[in-house]
Amino acid sequence: MRRGLGTCQLKRRQVGMVPAKADPEQQAVSRAETLEPRLREARAGQRLVCFVAAAHFVLQPFLGFLWCVARVFIKAPSGRQRWNVLGALEAVSHRLITVSNETYITAVSGCEWLRLIAVEAAGRPVTIIWDHARYQRCARVESLAHELPLELAFLPAYSPNLNLIERLWKFVKQECLYSEYDANFAAFKSALLECLAQTQHRHKADLDTLTTHNFQTFEKAQSMAA
Repeated sequence: MRRGLGTCQLKRRQVGMVPAKADPEQQAVSRAETLEPRLREARAGQRLVCFVAAAHFVLQPFLGFLWCVARVFIKAPSGRQRWNVLGALEAVSHRLITVSNETYITAVSGCEWLRLIAVEAAGRPVTIIWDHARYQRCARVESLAHELPLELAFLPAYSPNLNLIERLWKFVKQECLYSEYDANFAAFKSALLECLAQTQHRHKADLDTLTTHNFQTFEKAQSMAA
């Protein structure tokens, strides 16, 4: 059974986390030479572009914002079970394609996912935008991508701001996990599955607004030591 934790939100200044090792110049080159040309083709229906990343959802407390005048103890789930999802978000339709497990995302998972994308492409050229996870840059995955064939385009290191699917994962956590209590792993996983199943239905309007092709840059961001 799921239960909200009854939080009270306070007015606060919006603070964002900027990856300390992000290189704005490399990100600008990636946008100009890789992302923008392929996204133009995708919007014209000439190419399928998929943004890829894995999410690792762990059964643990995810607190929202809480204010009270007395000390409060909040029930929290026990255990550290996790559900891993390797997802691809199509850049135009925002259709989500996933493979998942309760162990680890590996090169085998990556190859399984590549075959799903090849079927989805229906003869169109495909570009896969993803980061530098070890299971993505291995010979097994790159060989299968060449065979299918699929273009692999790697983002600069420390660039979650250029990966559309990272916005989806943040949305899922806010929708399903923060300020919620799940008594067991089955309830936890069920809530996540329900949310992902609704990306083209109940959540479509929110995600269409959230996953536009406007990418955050860090040149004008104010920064300070944590």
